[in-house]
Amino acid sequence: MSQPLMPKATAVWLVENTSLTFEQIAEFCQLHTLEVQGIADGEVAVGIRGMDPIANSQITRAELERCEKDSSKALRFYQQDDLPQPSKRTKGPRYTPIAKRQDKPDGIAWLVRHHPELTDNHVSKLIGTTKKTIQAIRDRSHWNISNIRPRDPVLLGLCKQVDLNATIDKAIKEAEKAGRIIPKPEPMEEEVVAAPVKEELPEDPYEAFTRAFKKTD
Repeated sequence: MSQPLMPKATAVWLVENTSLTFEQIAEFCQLHTLEVQGIADGEVAVGIRGMDPIANSQITRAELERCEKDSSKALRFYQQDDLPQPSKRTKGPRYTPIAKRQDKPDGIAWLVRHHPELTDNHVSKLIGTTKKTIQAIRDRSHWNISNIRPRDPVLLGLCKQVDLNATIDKAIKEAEKAGRIIPKPEPMEEEVVAAPVKEELPEDPYEAFTRAFKKTD
């Protein structure tokens, strides 16, 4: 812990109830020395109720007395090694807005077609879907397979380009390490652009009259 809970309230309590120097309090609460001095002068943190760091088990009474006797000492937080620490929250599946969830099958189909080096596990973590859905799209047993159109998941907003590139690099390295042969991806669909239509200008009446006159000669 680098800063106490409610640092200004803690500084108020230390100013009012201890003989610690402004520098000691400022260092412990991660505040500027002038700010602590302002608290002592009643110009800063007006109306804030002091918070006892001893009652909150942030420091001990012995530690406080040690620093009061020697102004060169710095307060050290109380280490509660014997108490159970809160478990870290594991990273869950990627959240996808409801409006974009219907695009997931299209993004999965695009990855399966153009990046065969990606396993079901890679695709699942990248887009936030189930392996059952990925397998159904791979073997074309998905209930809506006739309406699925492979589309780039980055353009659909299902993942970021940097995440896609990192996942591809990781998949290739894993495949090389395991000696797995990566099949060639299907060629990207090229966009067909129609040739521009040449606009024909109306014929000059004088030229039309001249050509008709020559034919009569």
